[in-house]
Amino acid sequence: MHDSFAATTFDASVRAGIEERLAPIDAELARRYPGDPGTRQPVHTVYVPADTCAAGTPRSWGDQALSLLDEHAPDAAALAAVLGLDAPLADQVYERLRAKLRREPVEDLRIDFEDGYGRRPDAEEDGAAVRAAALVAGGVAPYAGIRMKCLEAAVRERGIRTLDLFLTALVNAGPLPGGLRLTLPKVSHPEQVAALARLLERFEGAHGLDAGAVGFEIQIETTQAVLGADGTATLARMIDAAGGRATGLHYGTFDYSAACGVSAAHQSPDHPAADHAKAVMQVAAAGTGVRLCDGSTNVLPVGRTPQVHEAWRLHYGLVRRSLARAYYQGWDMHPGHLPTRYAAVYAFYREGLERATGRLAAYVAGRGGTHLDEPATARALAGYLLRGVDCGAVDADEVTGPTGLERAALEELAGRRAA
Repeated sequence: MHDSFAATTFDASVRAGIEERLAPIDAELARRYPGDPGTRQPVHTVYVPADTCAAGTPRSWGDQALSLLDEHAPDAAALAAVLGLDAPLADQVYERLRAKLRREPVEDLRIDFEDGYGRRPDAEEDGAAVRAAALVAGGVAPYAGIRMKCLEAAVRERGIRTLDLFLTALVNAGPLPGGLRLTLPKVSHPEQVAALARLLERFEGAHGLDAGAVGFEIQIETTQAVLGADGTATLARMIDAAGGRATGLHYGTFDYSAACGVSAAHQSPDHPAADHAKAVMQVAAAGTGVRLCDGSTNVLPVGRTPQVHEAWRLHYGLVRRSLARAYYQGWDMHPGHLPTRYAAVYAFYREGLERATGRLAAYVAGRGGTHLDEPATARALAGYLLRGVDCGAVDADEVTGPTGLERAALEELAGRRAA
């Protein structure tokens, strides 16, 4: 209640006029920027060609990763020496990553019908699309789906047919899985995004599904996806063209680098051209609920131990770099990338656990501390801790104990929508 004795200048009609003028803007901002979806985000996406993917693929990747650890880093001390971890942290990380590789080696599986699959006879790809649906319906991974061919003219018809076969077989097998993921590659114009959105709308209507039930990721692999011919940032227009269906922006390291003229020896997620593209992706997606995924390295941990260790150090460093830049997901191209993916993710969250819980506890209690944290920083701290719990890097009681905050309170602080 306002102090009735305080002098003011603006009467009720002025305030009402402002409210009326800004109400549509409030609604538009709420629509475009709904915030984080409040669900778990996988830490990686594994791409496997459709002709080689099978129900046992995730288990095979996990077993191969464990075998590489046994051969090239058989204990925590060995891994610490390779990656430069201190002993206590290495012990925690090593135990958790081996358990992860046994329990859930692949979080997000994309059955690839694009570059990893190529052009095949129509009958062969038809069969592969139906088999992919059976794998996803069978729960091959917590998150799973396909990367279709793009909507460029040369492969448009084939891409649409594969999508149709996959989704039709999937919905005929039962309710759509909650972890369903679709990826549209090589997007160069917002109308390609709008076209996929229209296809999915038609599919939902034909099968009696809720509007917006099927979303998709947009793969950023062309320069036109970042900067349009008219000089505008195309990414924001693409998110809008998806009509609320965009779930992620995935950076494509090698196509994008090549489009910028970067030579093969320098095509990497940490190239300046990559950093520019991802910075634009980050700003365009901020607040929209569209999540970011970094690209991959094509340096594989294979061969003799020195070569494996060198590739592991490279991959570990790239993943840590991405995490520090708020890219909490990335591509993994080989089973040998799994040990350093999880080592990097777990180290990132475990080494910052004590500081983050201490700062958040002080903020909630209104105590002074080493940082003058504001609500935005508290949101970031809560989000960091939730991601650490979601990926298995830390246990829930390691957060609740120091902060006194249960998950619901953390999600409220983090600004997450109810899942």
